[in-house]
Amino acid sequence: MENTFPWFYWLFPIALTIHNIEEALYLPEWSKSAGRYHKPVGAFEFRFALIIITALAIIITFIFYQSGRQSIACYLFFAYNFGMLFNVFFPHLIATVVLKKYAPGLLTGLILNLPITGYILFYGNENNYFVFPAFWYFTIPFVVILAGSIPLLFRLGRSIKKLSDDKF
Repeated sequence: MENTFPWFYWLFPIALTIHNIEEALYLPEWSKSAGRYHKPVGAFEFRFALIIITALAIIITFIFYQSGRQSIACYLFFAYNFGMLFNVFFPHLIATVVLKKYAPGLLTGLILNLPITGYILFYGNENNYFVFPAFWYFTIPFVVILAGSIPLLFRLGRSIKKLSDDKF
């Protein structure tokens, strides 16, 4: 496998990190008034989940850097990019429109995630980093598992906080 890795692929974990920082700062408070669109979530558990999700993006990007085109890490990298592109619209844009108030993460989603992940996906497709239908075989389960892991990470974060509060 050819191991070419464009420099701009590193923009994905950078953009994701900035996006997650915006969410970490504002989403826990926002969630208290989001009604049925987002259950209230504590700052610690939310930030814990974001740290894990961000670390996963960095790890996948690094392994892809080492592995090259059409490797499992390559497909996971592009699946993660697709998931973050989708994330701009659902929930951020939809929540902002439906609730008629800004949903944290929309700004960085629109100015960073949308153009960066969109271009990375376009470039990857045009330069045969992935092929169809294999792209979908990785992307659909990855996005479902990643989205499904978020409530579990919240629960784990709450448990860690409870243990920490009990000890101190």
